[in-house]
Amino acid sequence: MTSTVRWLLPVILLVVGNFMAVLDVTIVNVAIPAIQKDFGGSLDDVLWIATAYTLMLGVVVPLSSWLGERFGLTLVYVLSLAGFAVGSALCGVAGNLGTLIAFRVLQAIPGGVMPVVAMTLVYRIVPREKLGVAMGVFGLGIILGPAAGPVLGGYFVQYMDWRLVFYVNVPIGVLGAIAAYLLLPRGPGSLGRKFDVPGFLCVGVGLFAVLLAASEGSNWGWDGYRVRMLFVGGLLCLALFVVIELDVEQPLLDLRAFAVWPFTSSLLMLTALQINLLALSFFIPTFLQQGQGKQAFDAGVLMLPAALVTGVCMPMVGRLYDRVGPRWLGVSGLLISGYGTYLMCRITPEMTSSAVIFWTCVRGVGLGLSIMPIMTAGLAALPTAQTNAGSALSNVARQCGGALGLAVLSAVSTSQQAQLLADRGALIPASTQPPTTAGSISPRVFASMYGKYQYLSSQVLASSYANLFLVIALLTAACVGLALFLRAPTNTSSSAKSADAAAH
Repeated sequence: MTSTVRWLLPVILLVVGNFMAVLDVTIVNVAIPAIQKDFGGSLDDVLWIATAYTLMLGVVVPLSSWLGERFGLTLVYVLSLAGFAVGSALCGVAGNLGTLIAFRVLQAIPGGVMPVVAMTLVYRIVPREKLGVAMGVFGLGIILGPAAGPVLGGYFVQYMDWRLVFYVNVPIGVLGAIAAYLLLPRGPGSLGRKFDVPGFLCVGVGLFAVLLAASEGSNWGWDGYRVRMLFVGGLLCLALFVVIELDVEQPLLDLRAFAVWPFTSSLLMLTALQINLLALSFFIPTFLQQGQGKQAFDAGVLMLPAALVTGVCMPMVGRLYDRVGPRWLGVSGLLISGYGTYLMCRITPEMTSSAVIFWTCVRGVGLGLSIMPIMTAGLAALPTAQTNAGSALSNVARQCGGALGLAVLSAVSTSQQAQLLADRGALIPASTQPPTTAGSISPRVFASMYGKYQYLSSQVLASSYANLFLVIALLTAACVGLALFLRAPTNTSSSAKSADAAAH
């Protein structure tokens, strides 16, 4: 029991940073309409509050591995927590839209470093035989952040002030940094570790270009020259990054970790689950507000039971992982989450709140069963010397894969809605009333026409989202084939000992 207490408190402290980084993505999305009302500007301009943050994450996350090794994991984690609190405070006091976007870029720097360093610290602190339980606790931040964001953000926007979506991070970040400085074990950095400048420039520019193209493709046109140039240039930079990393003596990211197939397959599954997690955390609250007319807070509350179900499952799954391994937990979790996502294809403007809660809870059980075993098995398959790089690669895959998936799905949904609205609008019979001049339409006729338009729009929104949920459900279920080959590493201890011996 004493040994468990020794690592459990540090892991809980690491959950704080992970939770804050994930929470910030969804909690800010809820506040975007209120920010637009205060600062003005078009919706496309205001959405750069979220886009700028995501783009900067793509640049910073690959850098996190080098920072942790160079300056020490604990020091970087403490400074990241404190920096995130400072960046959040700056966002809260921003006086115009341009300043807020600039501060969001600054906030994303520690926001991208925290999850990578935190996950690596978990693997350094926790005994290998207790990793299942530890990752079950650590994974709470990944799951609860997207679900708690709409609830907290909706409450702040609806009843208080949108600036609180940023200010809420300040006391948590400051107190978390102090506690981490006092309680986390300190380790020295590696003074001989060189910074791979060409590799960083290539991966930073490449991820930035690809994420920007995916984020703005629906506005600029997917077949436009700007989007094509960004995609081609970004992919070329990423290809050059691979060549550089395989050639340099001290790479920014150890891409040789991909040679370990259990780790690579876990990244593919985690990316699919991240798309599932982010997409439904965005589309369901959006439909509840736009399709059913609910307030932001009320829509967020309906998402909370699923997060609680997942939060209860993950620590329990951690104990099961240590006993039965990752395979059947991953398989059953993917099947259940895929089925829960498939149930959401029944989405309609007339669906009940109890149906939404049931569907999301079924999916939540599946996520709770699958995410932690898949993540743990993948990273545990790596030698200790590659854990830091593996953690960075895992976060790059989840962050960028989730952002790309959400951007593509949003673009597909927008295109489908336009087509469905045109198709169904053509089926409405022409008015039998005589033509009227502008401004002479009666209020009764206008109200009737507007009501029909609202109903038609909500039906179109439901149909487009149902198609997306079907695609996400099939993508999630397809990962079962990979999960069947999951296994608990049997040579982890020996590899860890040899890596530690080499390091010393």
